[in-house]
This record gives sequence, structure tokens and C-alpha cells, in this order.
Amino acid sequence: MKNVEMSLEGNILTIKVDLSKEFGPSASGKTIIIASTEGNVTIPGHEGAKVGLNVYHKK
Repeated sequence: MKNVEMSLEGNILTIKVDLSKEFGPSASGKTIIIASTEGNVTIPGHEGAKVGLNVYHKK
């Protein structure tokens, strides 16, 4: 994962992303990646659920 922190408290999932960071252009080159789980990942402490996240802005 890039620039993504997840925490689970009870049944509440919290996702933290630092919007000031950038990781370069996307594969298409149309957007700039800010954060990504780089596919679907299992939520820590909750093996049955998955999350997929991409945060980006236009060039």
C-alpha cells in the first residue's frame, strides 16, 4: 500500500491518507496518484472483508 493507513476499532474502519503526498503519474498518465491500496486488500482484524482504494487528482 502507498500512503494508506487502516485501523479497525470494533466495527469501525478508519482509513488515513496524507493528501499532501504524490507518487507520480498513473499508468495512463492522466492522473497523479496520491494513495493506493494497489488492489484489494484484507482489512486487518476482519478476514472476511476487503477494501480497494485509489486517491488521485488530475494533472
